[in-house]
Amino acid sequence: MPAPAPYTLRHETVAANLLRQAQTQPQGEAAVYLTHQRRYSWAELGRQTDLVAAGFAALGVRPGDHIAIWGTNVPQWLLTQLAAARLGAVLVTINPEWKSAEVRYAIHQSDTRLLVMMPGFEKASAGKIHHYDYLAILRDLLPEVEARDPRAPLHSEDFPALRQLVLTSGSAPGLLSWEQMLDEGLSMEATTLETYFAQVRPEDPAMIQYTSGTTGFPKGAVLTHTNIVNNALAVATHMRLTAADRVCAPVPYYHCFGSILFNLACVVSGATMIVPADTFEPDATLKAAAEERATALYGVPTMFIAELASPSFKSYDLSSLRTGIIAGAPVDSELMTAVNEQMGATEMTIAYGLTEASPVTHQTLPEDSFARRTETVGRAIPHTEARIVDPGTLETLPPGEVGEIWVKGFHVMQGYYQKPKETADAIVDGWLRTGDLGTLDEDGYYRIVGRLKEMLIVGGHNVYPAEVEQALHHLLEDKVEMLQVVGLPHPRLQEVTALAVKCRPGETLTLEEVQARCADKLEWPKIPRYLEVMDDFSPVMTVTGKIQKFRLRDHLCEVFDLNPKAPTA
Repeated sequence: MPAPAPYTLRHETVAANLLRQAQTQPQGEAAVYLTHQRRYSWAELGRQTDLVAAGFAALGVRPGDHIAIWGTNVPQWLLTQLAAARLGAVLVTINPEWKSAEVRYAIHQSDTRLLVMMPGFEKASAGKIHHYDYLAILRDLLPEVEARDPRAPLHSEDFPALRQLVLTSGSAPGLLSWEQMLDEGLSMEATTLETYFAQVRPEDPAMIQYTSGTTGFPKGAVLTHTNIVNNALAVATHMRLTAADRVCAPVPYYHCFGSILFNLACVVSGATMIVPADTFEPDATLKAAAEERATALYGVPTMFIAELASPSFKSYDLSSLRTGIIAGAPVDSELMTAVNEQMGATEMTIAYGLTEASPVTHQTLPEDSFARRTETVGRAIPHTEARIVDPGTLETLPPGEVGEIWVKGFHVMQGYYQKPKETADAIVDGWLRTGDLGTLDEDGYYRIVGRLKEMLIVGGHNVYPAEVEQALHHLLEDKVEMLQVVGLPHPRLQEVTALAVKCRPGETLTLEEVQARCADKLEWPKIPRYLEVMDDFSPVMTVTGKIQKFRLRDHLCEVFDLNPKAPTA
């Protein structure tokens, strides 16, 4: 049975919630950007949002138009998100690590009218500095950009809807600076702006969020104000967030974890947003949480692992931490114990969902048992229906049976932008097919066992990667810090189980050791036949820390000289 509903759904826009905070706690702290040394009160955030909305309107943006935002966690990203919502425009979020082809696809496919972008950024990973030069990518996409008058409407055959370009900081030929955009807004009549603001309805699209693409090319999920306001409200309620809370989140804004579960959860609850840095840095996150007395901390498991592994971890006072969200990948008992005991976040919650559901559909509660918070993803959130369905017959399955998780409720997307066939495949009579395989117990708790497309068929036996990973975490916990399971092609068995691991410092591991520990513990199809020890998983991860199984499979096929195009399930 579903969890009790402790709140009423809000038939409101994003702006209505922002205005409520600006009116009820005008001097309350809304957002803190440590890297930029910038603090916003709720009143100031509301004023700045209106100024940015006026600037966008002066550039020709009207309710229903699309504004793409391309950047990391900078203040202008949040202001663009809120201003677009205020104006009734649709925010298109672009992955900051996308290359030219992916950016081209998103801007074109989404019919973006205004592109707001950073000049670029640098990111350290595995001892290397990665440079992302957005201006160079833009010049590749729009060779004519440097010669154009930035105040004149753009006309491009490759991007027929695109009319204007705004740079969040600095200046560049052919783009309006952030300050120039704001100056343009000063010419807007207040009555005209209010007319635009008044047109926005809760059922209107608010965002186009591109799927993370862990199994293929991304699609743009259209999410309404109702979708995202109430999903933010759901997670805030699960964590018991109030205006007294301070949420520290290193998760990327472009992803719904950042833009909805962080930004909007604070907007609907009145909690303070603490942004440690433009991109994830373990020590910056710990420092921000300690110095700003955060009560909640967000992240994917790899972020928490990196924070706990920091040589300076014990120097940070995290005694203010109470709750937060871990999402994006399974959480083992060892990590949850460390988060509870070493970080002090004894009410940490686990959330599960997908972009198409705005995103959360299931979440644990602070009072759930330790086992529930490590072995399950909780129950369906209030106002949500969920069931386990046989993907072949489409019949609902009883507790204990493995099937596809389907959900129905306020959070289900309108559809994929301009992709009716894919939308019809994903939503059946109002039910969203998650593509995830799971089980349901008698008390309504769900457990994820893998992706439907990632299920392995080993000699006719169904093998669920998440289930094998959980077992291997237990069997190899003294040796392994991180592990992933994928299927690799096999001439006789169709495919076999392959294991990729990151060992603990000073530890080594061989395939023979793995197989010896699995003997008499796992069924033969689940026992790995390949092992790759990796120092760094980041090349096969999304920005949010999710493993892209198809990239990992391709990598392992290359390592073991296998044909990645060999047929698998």
